[in-house]
Amino acid sequence: MLNLTFAPVNKVLLTLFCCILIHAAVAQDQDTTHRGDSVVALPQRTLDSTRVDSPRKRTVTPRVRDTVIVDTTLNAVDSVLNIESPPPPERDILSAFRKLLAQHPYFSFFGKAVRQVAIKRETHGKDVFFYVLLGLFFYFALLKTLFAKYLNNLISIFLRITLRQQQLREQLLQTPLPSLLLNIFFLLTGGLYASLLLEYYRYQANPNFWIQTLYCIGILAVVYIGKFVLLKFTGWVFNLSRATDTYIFIVFLVNKMLGMLLLPFLVLIAFYGGQAQQVFVTLSLILVVVLFVYRFIFSFGPIRAEIKVNPFHFFLYLCAFEIAPLLLIYKVLLSILGNK
Repeated sequence: MLNLTFAPVNKVLLTLFCCILIHAAVAQDQDTTHRGDSVVALPQRTLDSTRVDSPRKRTVTPRVRDTVIVDTTLNAVDSVLNIESPPPPERDILSAFRKLLAQHPYFSFFGKAVRQVAIKRETHGKDVFFYVLLGLFFYFALLKTLFAKYLNNLISIFLRITLRQQQLREQLLQTPLPSLLLNIFFLLTGGLYASLLLEYYRYQANPNFWIQTLYCIGILAVVYIGKFVLLKFTGWVFNLSRATDTYIFIVFLVNKMLGMLLLPFLVLIAFYGGQAQQVFVTLSLILVVVLFVYRFIFSFGPIRAEIKVNPFHFFLYLCAFEIAPLLLIYKVLLSILGNK
């Protein structure tokens, strides 16, 4: 009985629900057909917006009508202001950078290159000379520390402080090592001093100062080694070995003292200039001349005690074996420097 009562009602509701669905489908189809042409004709300029209606974010596509209005407005503004479409971003940045380089106030990046000839500047510092002098002072301090007694006896004989000269001379002859080291010290200081004198008087044998110094050291070594060999040979031939040994000892004694006394003058001549340098050069030359004269006077007494020789013969010997070689070396140097 219930089924018969409510059956017509169910049919009516079902019919209404189907009509509503059909009406909604038809309306949606018409709306889509109406918007199809506008969507196709739109440019690729779109607007996106987001709206937070709930904890989830949902992207909402704007209506086509709003998009068309915005795009039309932008085109109208561009046409009124005569604004051209901007170039691609890469070209814009590159052209702006080139323009910035071209307008640089200090550097002409795109100007014509200018060729300039640069002169090489050479510094003439004395750092190397300072360290060489430091090494010479250290060398002398080492000799003074290791052979203090030898140096004290050497100075005593040179200044004639004691009357035990023969005994001290025998002691000095029995220690050849410090004697050899002091002779090397004389060659180093004497060669450096001679090179400084050549540079001071502008008679340079070589543009390089240190090569010139080696030449001076070599010449001094040849001169005194030759003198030593010649005197030894003369004493052996004429049976005057004792006299020649005494003279050789005095010659190298004065040379050792000269090497020690020239060391402070090397510092003064090298690091002073002008009038002060001239004064120190003059004083050093006076010291050298005084020591050579002292050597001749000092050697005459012991030699005369060994052999009978008058002052005139001794003077001839000095002229032939002491003064003439120096003048010959001076003449050779002048001729070499004159050819250059």
